[in-house]
Amino acid sequence: MIVTSAVRHAAAGSAALLFVLPVPAAAASPATLLPSATSFVGEPTPPARQHVDPARLDRQGTQVQRLPGAPSLPSVSALSWVVADASSGEVLAARNAHRKLPPASTLKALFALTALPHHAPSERHTVADDELAGIGSGSSLVGVKEGYTYKVSDLWNGVFLSSGNDAVHVLAAMNGGWESMTRQMQEKARSLGARDTHVVSPDGYDAPGQVSSAYDLAVFGRAGLQDPDFARYCSTAYADFPAGSWSYGIANTNRLLTGADGVDRYPGLLGIKNGYTSNAGNTLISAARRGDRTLVVSVMNPQKGGGFTVYEEARSLLDWGFEAAGRVRPVGSLAPVRAKAAVDPGARAVSVAREGRGAKTTDPEGRDTAAAAPRPGAETAAAPARRALEAEPPGPSAGLPLTLVGSACAAALALWGWRRRAARRA
Repeated sequence: MIVTSAVRHAAAGSAALLFVLPVPAAAASPATLLPSATSFVGEPTPPARQHVDPARLDRQGTQVQRLPGAPSLPSVSALSWVVADASSGEVLAARNAHRKLPPASTLKALFALTALPHHAPSERHTVADDELAGIGSGSSLVGVKEGYTYKVSDLWNGVFLSSGNDAVHVLAAMNGGWESMTRQMQEKARSLGARDTHVVSPDGYDAPGQVSSAYDLAVFGRAGLQDPDFARYCSTAYADFPAGSWSYGIANTNRLLTGADGVDRYPGLLGIKNGYTSNAGNTLISAARRGDRTLVVSVMNPQKGGGFTVYEEARSLLDWGFEAAGRVRPVGSLAPVRAKAAVDPGARAVSVAREGRGAKTTDPEGRDTAAAAPRPGAETAAAPARRALEAEPPGPSAGLPLTLVGSACAAALALWGWRRRAARRA
């Protein structure tokens, strides 16, 4: 064959060329031969990432991996709780992390994450009558009045400090309405990797089917600390709330922040959100900073003590977390699981073509992706390559010529190396 003969001549020519190549001088320095090799000398090997079993937090009971010298966990009666590092997202310990329970007003943390970016704090809004409709009986209120004009920052103080469901209703109306806000919050929760949460009432008021988990609440708290506005509101202990021509003071209902009702303030507390309903019991998301470490703790429905037990149990978990930092292996992570990298579009197009047009595919959420498939007659990334393969006539296999070229080059390279070593000995 003409092709085979040409390849043989090319291999022979390559071998002959190597015979006449100049041999490098024996005195050449390794640094000259490999100029980039010295840049890696002495650099430390990056530490291996700790393996975290992603299913561990799905188990019931307390999950912790203590190393030698780590403190024992405190006695906590809450049905569910989580202690996590706010910076890395590593979960240091947890109990029934994914147990679905009513969240009460801690759900307002998700509401804030969803609605805060849409309006500037200085923006003013006049409350309409219908914006205060539908507030649940017995709801906590800050005192928003129809016809009054408020700054957005005032309304958010009402949400975070007084847990005002009236302020939530007004802000929800400003962001598309109650039903739209419910959908937006649900989407926000999923985007953060919080899959235990089902939103029915954005203010956290008890509603059939409304649930969250200690894991999800910790996710919301951690995400909130990354938003400067959220962090400022949730850590505010006292503020003035306008009432027309005058104003009145409001205090944060988080006793760990204010030290009210005989609950000692927690040093370095960053706040976040507390809640209570008769169905949910007491719930709390807390965060605190000590040195260069920030922890986030979520506690849901303590089974012992009175209404302030949730604060004392959060305190004991924060104390343990700061003491145990660096002396426990993480049992999970608050960071959302990233979807696997998409395959090459061309390869995917070929795969779809092979499976047939009737094949059904789904995305990571389980939705049918048939609607995203190329339209009939549309060009795909793999089409040109496929047409070229179909148009190419059958020919001789390239395996034998390539084998001959490889063998000739290997022999020539070996001879060149022998000549180089001989020159060094000389």
